[in-house]
Amino acid sequence: MHPSDKKTGAHGIRRRRFLGAGAVTLGAAGGVAAGQVLMGSASASVGGATAPAGAGASVSGTVFKLGVASGDPLPTAIVLWTRVVPPHQGSSGILPPTVAVSWELASDSGFATIVKSGTATASSSLGYSVHVDVRDLTPATDYWYRFKALGRTSVTGRTRTAPAAGSSPANLRIALASCQNWQHGYFTAYQDMREQQPDLVLFVGDYIYESSAYSYRVRRHEGSGQPVTLAQYRARHEQYNSDPDLQAMRAAAPFVVVFDDHEVEQDWAGDVANDPVAWPTAKFLARRAAAFQAFYEHMPIRAAQKPSGPDVLMYRSLDFGDLARLHVLDTRQYRDDQATTPDGALETGRVITGDTQRNWLVNSMRNSGARWNLVASQVMMAETDFLAGVGKQWSYDAWDGYQKERAALLADFQDIRNPVVLSGDRHRTIVSDLKLDYDDVDSAVVGAEFVGTSISSSGDEDLQAFAAEWAPKLADNPHWKIIDARRGYLLFDITADGIDAQLRAISTVLTRNGTTTTAASFRVQDGVPGVHRVEAQAESSASASADESAGPQDTAAPGDATAPAATATDSAEPTTAPATDTESASPSTADSASAPSADVSTDVAPTP
Repeated sequence: MHPSDKKTGAHGIRRRRFLGAGAVTLGAAGGVAAGQVLMGSASASVGGATAPAGAGASVSGTVFKLGVASGDPLPTAIVLWTRVVPPHQGSSGILPPTVAVSWELASDSGFATIVKSGTATASSSLGYSVHVDVRDLTPATDYWYRFKALGRTSVTGRTRTAPAAGSSPANLRIALASCQNWQHGYFTAYQDMREQQPDLVLFVGDYIYESSAYSYRVRRHEGSGQPVTLAQYRARHEQYNSDPDLQAMRAAAPFVVVFDDHEVEQDWAGDVANDPVAWPTAKFLARRAAAFQAFYEHMPIRAAQKPSGPDVLMYRSLDFGDLARLHVLDTRQYRDDQATTPDGALETGRVITGDTQRNWLVNSMRNSGARWNLVASQVMMAETDFLAGVGKQWSYDAWDGYQKERAALLADFQDIRNPVVLSGDRHRTIVSDLKLDYDDVDSAVVGAEFVGTSISSSGDEDLQAFAAEWAPKLADNPHWKIIDARRGYLLFDITADGIDAQLRAISTVLTRNGTTTTAASFRVQDGVPGVHRVEAQAESSASASADESAGPQDTAAPGDATAPAATATDSAEPTTAPATDTESASPSTADSASAPSADVSTDVAPTP
C-alpha cells in the first residue's frame, strides 16, 4: 500500500450504505425482452477470429487436480501457473517442504518443438503453487505448456503472448467475467466462452465467495463457516478451481485477474472490515493477509503481485500493440470506508482509488499512445439511481459513494482517447454512457462503461419480477442502454475503428446443460464517446432471440418466483438464499441467516 493512500480516520463513520438493484431488460416500449432493459438502436457487426484455444492433453491424477493457467501476457513474456495439491484440502503439509516441478513451453500442442523449459520449486510456504514468468518469447504467438512432478504430468494449457510494442494488431478479443458463486449455480458459461476463443479473459472480482455452506440449489461450499485462515482460504480456492468448466477455460487462454470484496470478506474497505467491532483493524488485516496469499497462490499473476502481509500492489497495465492499453484497478485496498448518507457520498476527499493510483491511471491513459484506453474497475462507475421519481438513492459501495473522485476522473476522461470502463460486481449487465455530470441530462458524454453480469452469482432469476421493478426507474437513469438480469459474460472484439460487444447470456445455471446465445450487441465507435445498442441476432433455433419475451419459465427452476424486495436489491437472489452473500448491497436493513435477499447489506459479523 502506498503511504499516501493510508487511512487517516477522517472518514471513519460506520456505513451500511444503500446498495444495489436487480435488473432485467425492457424494450423501448416497456415490454419484457428476454430479461433485459434497453433503449436505442443502430447497426454494427461483431467480427474477429482469433487463434484457436488448445485442448487439454494428458491427465494428471491428483497431483495437478486444480489444473493449469496462464496470465498477464506481455509481448515477450507470460506467466504459467499450477499448484501441486496435497491429499487433504487446504493443507500445506503431507508433502515434503519443497517439490521440484518441471515445465515445458512448446510451439505446438504435441510438444514436438520445445521452446522453453525449466524446473520450478513448489514450496509449502506458498501452498506448493508455481508461478513461472517465461521470458524471451515471440509476440502475438500461441504456445502450449505443461508441468511434471511426482511422476505425473499436468493437462496441457494453451496461451498467447501480447502483440509487439508499436505493432497494430487487427483485432483483440476479450471476455469479461466476474462473480462466480459456487453455491448459486454451475460455471457453465465458460463452455461457451471457450468456444468463442478469446485472446484474453479479464476477471474483475469475486472469484470465490467467503460465505458459509448452506443448502442452496445445486452445490455447497466446503467447510462449516467462513474462511478466515490461510488454510481455509486455500480450501475455498481449491473447491472453486476444481470446477471443470473453469479449469478448461483457464487452460485455454491467458487470464488477467483482480480481486474485489468476496475474496476477503463482503464490502471490506481499505483497512476497515465490514464489521469493525467484531473485526478490529489488526485482526482484520491478519485475515486480509491470509486471503491475499491464498489468492496469489491460485492465480496466474507475477511476483510483482505477490502480497507482503496484508498489502499487495495489484493495479497494473498491459499493452496490446497500439490498439489498446488495459488498466487494472484496485478499488478495495485504498478506498475510504463507505459513506452512510448522500452527504457522505458527496464529501470532498473521499476516495475509492486513492491519489497515487488515480494519478497513475490518468497519466498512463494520457501517455499510452493506444487507440483504446480500457479500465478494469471492480465496481460500477456510472451512476445508478435506485429511486424512481424525485430524488436519488445510490450504492455507496460503488463509485456513486465516491462522487468527487469520480467527477475528477471523468473530467480527465475528456482529453483521453477512447476511455472504456469494464466492470463487474452487480450481477447485472449494465451498459451506459459515462457522463461528465449526472445531474444534467444534457451533460457531455466522456466515455462508455460495460458492467458484466455474473457467471453464476444470484442464480436464475424471475425476469418478469425484475422487469416490473426496474421499468419505473429507467427514466431516472437515461445514460443506460441496457440492464439485464441473466447470467453469462460480455465478449468484446476490439479493432481500430470500434469495439463490438456481445452479451452472451446463458439460459440457466441450475444445471450443466444451459445454452448460451447473444442476447444483445453494442458498439463503441473510435473517437465518439459513449456506446449504442445494435440489433442482436439469434444464433440457433434452440435459442430465443433478444427480441423475444422471456418469462421465469425460461430461466428459473419451478417454484422459484423471486420478486426483488421493494427496496431494490442489487444482486437480488431467490428467497432460499441466505443474506451472507451480499453483493452490491441494498438499503440498510437488519439481517439474519434466513433473510430473504442475499444482496442486502448487513451488519452481521463474519464467523470468527
